Amino acid sequence: MYLAHEVPVTLTGEAELSIRFHALHPVLAAKKGRARWRPKLAEPAGLRFVRTTLLGHMPGWCPPIHAVGPFRPVELVEDTGPCRVVAADLRSGYDGQDGHLSLRLTVEGAAPGTSGSVEVAGRTAPLVFDGVDGFTADLTLPGVEPWWPHTHGEPVLYGVAARIGSVEIDLGRVGFRSLAVDRGADGTGFALLVNGERVFCRGGCWVPVDLVGLSSDRAAYEPELRRMREAGANMVRVGGTMLYEGDAFFELCDELGLLVWQDAMFANFDYPTDAAFLDSVRAEIAQLLDRTQTSPSLAVLCGGSEMEQQAAMLGLPRASWVQPALGAVIAEETTARRPDLIQVPNSPSGGPLPFIANAGVSHYYGVGAYMKPLEDARRAGVRFASECLAFANLAEDDPLGVPALHHPRWKQRVPRDPGASWDFEDVREHYLETLYAVDPRRLRYEDPDRYRRLSRAVTGEVMQAVFDEWRRAGSSCAGGLVWQWRDPWAGAGWGAGWGVIAADGTPKPAWYALKRAFRPLRVILTDEGVNGLAVHLVNDAARPVEALLRLTAWRDGAVPVLKAERPVTIPARGAVALAAAEMSDRFFDTTYAYRFGPISHDVVTAQVLLAERDAEPIDESHYFPKGRALPRADLGLTAVVECQGDEWALRLATGRFACSVHVEDERFQADDGWFHLAPGVERVVRLRPRAGSQGGSGVGVTDGTASAGRMVPDGEVHALNALAPVRYRGNA
Repeated sequence: MYLAHEVPVTLTGEAELSIRFHALHPVLAAKKGRARWRPKLAEPAGLRFVRTTLLGHMPGWCPPIHAVGPFRPVELVEDTGPCRVVAADLRSGYDGQDGHLSLRLTVEGAAPGTSGSVEVAGRTAPLVFDGVDGFTADLTLPGVEPWWPHTHGEPVLYGVAARIGSVEIDLGRVGFRSLAVDRGADGTGFALLVNGERVFCRGGCWVPVDLVGLSSDRAAYEPELRRMREAGANMVRVGGTMLYEGDAFFELCDELGLLVWQDAMFANFDYPTDAAFLDSVRAEIAQLLDRTQTSPSLAVLCGGSEMEQQAAMLGLPRASWVQPALGAVIAEETTARRPDLIQVPNSPSGGPLPFIANAGVSHYYGVGAYMKPLEDARRAGVRFASECLAFANLAEDDPLGVPALHHPRWKQRVPRDPGASWDFEDVREHYLETLYAVDPRRLRYEDPDRYRRLSRAVTGEVMQAVFDEWRRAGSSCAGGLVWQWRDPWAGAGWGAGWGVIAADGTPKPAWYALKRAFRPLRVILTDEGVNGLAVHLVNDAARPVEALLRLTAWRDGAVPVLKAERPVTIPARGAVALAAAEMSDRFFDTTYAYRFGPISHDVVTAQVLLAERDAEPIDESHYFPKGRALPRADLGLTAVVECQGDEWALRLATGRFACSVHVEDERFQADDGWFHLAPGVERVVRLRPRAGSQGGSGVGVTDGTASAGRMVPDGEVHALNALAPVRYRGNA
């Protein structure tokens, strides 16, 4: 499936191209040798011999749709002109000050004495002919702007153009960056250094947008990748259970500043070691790296997913965990073709057991599948989670809703691990009970609407808490990628899939929580036991930030029993921590650690402001010393519709702390939701027309009034601790 083929043809008139596709199952049925283990992830077991995607072969993960036919474009390339470029080897580097570029073109038909040149970033260098078939050039580009992930700088790209005689050759765009790994003082860490700076990598594991057609067009990729960037993600992992994405995927990641963790397409199986199979793998990796050679976004090349983990968990001896022949082929091709990439042998790997969290790269599901308390995110000492935090995330607009009873159609598509007696809805309900002090099973049939709202909120709350723990000052963790970014299919039950984006491209409530947790400028609150509340300030930007930090403790969500402010300087691409106790000149038990009498407050809010004290904070976090189950009350929540040019917005305010505020409108989608709102500050939320809504192109406005027949906002604002929603309607 993954090999491209070039076939020389001479066409003199009409021609027909015929491609033969052998049936897969007869091939899989043939006996070819016994594996050392048999995983439950994918079936049948014979898939280990065939180079095809596991998509469609993983029960409980994705629909049973099999890839058939050519899954990448078939092109007719005409040989014209005096010479033909057979291969291009283009490599770039960055030493912290200057960029470096080397180019070798292999050319057929170049006559002796043919001259050439290459141009990049306004500089031109001659291409030197070796007298046989090669032209080479080396350039140094002083002071070139480097390529950065968008959270840490600008993803600067430069076009590269070559000329050989009269032939113009467009070599695409290149970015200059350096990559390294910081293993930490103990040598077992994994922190990615881009241009010498430590980058906390966050994002998700990719699922193809078009599972049927496997489209590789820019139009298919762009909305989803832009949504990743909008959420503040800076890394996407293409896992070994998926497929190699097309050129437009990498081009967009280059443009958007999204790092790519690329697995080779191997997962869980014990793969063959015969020469023919390994030669095919060698060609597969070579083609992948050749076509992505100029891509600065490609950062990590990993040997596959969970092969070492599978062998170890099945109890095989340590010597059987690795597959040295396969690993050697992948490593050799990567070193030869993209020596700038970070190589990882397998995901997970690096610890005394492949899946240990506090060494190397892990798939962390302590918080999540293994139902550990939130404190485990720190206790586990995670270094880098290339997968983490899988939940049955409820969609915001699932028309069927969660059934009060476990209908077979619903449970059939709730994600589960094959062979497990539980599914990921059970995981979600565990945290629903833990964080909100409710009985999920009883709530489900007594008050299904309440159950759905709490269920939509809880997975985002857990994800945000874990990423805040991992990003705080002093954390051992250098990255986390959520499993998965998008649901692979729609329909009953899969409204509660692993994805933080629904199959139709609509963000789920968990997506909004990640958008907050991923912000380049972030304020974080952590409970440090008897040491009280700690405030962490994180700044990914290249310049320090001068800001005002405001800390408020609320009684009954309305009365400020502690108010403190102080100016802070947040260093460039760094993090600082300070004790909340430093901000007040008197003792205040923010975490209720000492328990001297009844607790005086139920929420602590930390806000970071850049300028005006009454302006909307640029970031904020909240700590709940008594838990998130605040009593329902009349909050004094207000929603005012505003027409801003040709767009609509809601201006929200509250008299009492409001939990998980979200907007419901059949025709408009709010650009933020499921956030907490403290008294005293207004929040402005844009409303965007939903896809397919009438009048979705915008509104005509005259004197602030929508033109007749145009669509206006009409909906409700909800909060989990409100007695009733607030109605709003635009000025029609």
